[in-house]
Parts: sequence; structure tokens; C-alpha cells
Amino acid sequence: MNFNLVMKEEMREHMLMMEELEKNDLPAVETAGKHLYECLSNGNKILVAGNGGSAADSQHFTAELIGRFSTNRRALAALALTTDTSAITAISNDFTYDHVFSRQVEGLGQKGDAFIAISTSGNSMNLVKALEMAHKKGMHTIALLGKTGGKMAGLASESIIVPSSTTQRIQEAHEWILHTWCAYLDWSVSEEDS
Repeated sequence: MNFNLVMKEEMREHMLMMEELEKNDLPAVETAGKHLYECLSNGNKILVAGNGGSAADSQHFTAELIGRFSTNRRALAALALTTDTSAITAISNDFTYDHVFSRQVEGLGQKGDAFIAISTSGNSMNLVKALEMAHKKGMHTIALLGKTGGKMAGLASESIIVPSSTTQRIQEAHEWILHTWCAYLDWSVSEEDS
């Protein structure tokens, strides 16, 4: 296939998906972003988890918050639950992989913290269990999802379901949402500290 045709088709799909996201989900993105700011303003932290590409998105997002996104501001309390290989392998070995995030939420999460679960399908059992544990701990929960939202759609305090059934399109939208939250948090924290 001609590369130019592939490129144009990928761009067309991306633009259509972003237009659908704009029509349906921007209020949910805004509400979730405000909850994240409230969490941080109250001295709490954000925990984030996902599998595969969503694990990479978790790490990317927390790195932007702890380091910097577009402005120099104070470090923000955020932790990706996908990075501690000793904890991940121990929990997987001693329990099952289904508990790899819920055990970390149980040990690290506190009332008032926020937990973000990222899944293109919404059916990852380890994230389902983590959302359930986060609720038990009194945490605010946000799910970034795709397709139909899966099992996770009804579990989170706020579910943002990207209107696509194509994994890469969902991941692109998740990245945009995470970057939008970073920009909002940068601005809000900078205003607060000035």
C-alpha cells in the first residue's frame, strides 16, 4: 500500500475520533481535571495504572506532574503503579496478576487521593479490582476508557469513554486528555503559587 494513503487514512480516523470526543466528552474531561486539581490542592496524591501502552501512558503522565509539563512549578504528587518491578512481580507471584494494582492501591492509597485507571477495553481485571479497592479507601476514581467502556465504566466516579473501537485511536485520545490535564494543572498550580 502507498505510504501516503496510509498516512491520510490514519489522519482521517484520528480527526474523526477527536471530533466525536469534542462533541460528547469534553465536560467529563473538565470535571475530572478539576477533581485532580482539588485532590492535589488538599495535599493528596494521584495514583495511575494501566497495562501495556496504558502503562506507558501512566508513567508519562506522572512524570509530567512530578517533573514539569510546560511551565516550571512545584512538583505534584503522582505515582504510576506500573513502575515497581519488585512489587509487581511479588504480587503477581504471591497472589495473581489480577491483584497487581489493587494491592498497591490498598497499601499506598489514602482517603482523598485520586486513582486513574487507563484501559482501551475497560475490561482489565487488575484495574477493575484496583477501582474497587480505591472506592473502599475513599479515593476519587477516574477511568479513561475506549470502545463501550467495558466493566470499568460503571465502577469509576467518572468514566471518559473515547468514541472509538480502534486501540491506537483510543490511545491517542487518552494522551490528549492526559496532556490537557497537565496543562490545566500547570496553570492552576502556577496561579495558586503566585
